[in-house]
Amino acid sequence: MDISMVKFNAHGLVPAVIQEENGQVLMLAYMNEESLQKTLETGYTWFYSRSRQKLWQKGETSGNVQKVLSINYDCDGDALLIKVHQTGVACHTGTYSCFSGRRLGSSGQELAVVDQPPKENLSAVLYELYSVIKDRQRHPVEGSYTNYLFDKGHDKILKKVGEEAVETIIASKNHTKDQIIYEMGDLWYHCLVLLAWHGINPEELFEELMNRRKGGAYHKFTGKSGERPAD
Repeated sequence: MDISMVKFNAHGLVPAVIQEENGQVLMLAYMNEESLQKTLETGYTWFYSRSRQKLWQKGETSGNVQKVLSINYDCDGDALLIKVHQTGVACHTGTYSCFSGRRLGSSGQELAVVDQPPKENLSAVLYELYSVIKDRQRHPVEGSYTNYLFDKGHDKILKKVGEEAVETIIASKNHTKDQIIYEMGDLWYHCLVLLAWHGINPEELFEELMNRRKGGAYHKFTGKSGERPAD
């Protein structure tokens, strides 16, 4: 990328929209020439903090780094679109995106222009749910079922995971599609609560699954011993 095509403003900055590879907009930040150069050199996002007046790398303290996939500038050269692979959550508040749950207007209100968002993929939905669970863990809400589970502790969470697993099995034995989906939704939710209890990010689980797939460890589940894992 020829950064001479980028037009920095009077303060030496350019806004950068950060977008997950699934299309989800994660955040807006600012870059100066130095942070843009470091982003290009390292392959991970670096920004300029207007409040602290210094460079910072996304995820330098949280570990929620952003691996750069592509960088585009707009037709005027005064804005950047950076597509990334996000590790963990993007927002410092613990939500998957800085725009998660922050909608202008009352619930159900139709605005003058309504854009249909791209269909979210599974990982985005799971991260969104996990971020809500972690937010409840950090900032308890009275009457929250999630906080009820955390208050009751580890054994209660394990009991619920077991109960939901049994209910999923029963739904499957009854061949009831809607009930299978419903019960498995409960099971996945309680599994995410269990991950949060142990401080485990879903990204670690995804990496484990991908490593198994890449390493051929699925052959014992997907085929005969020695066969290439099913794609």
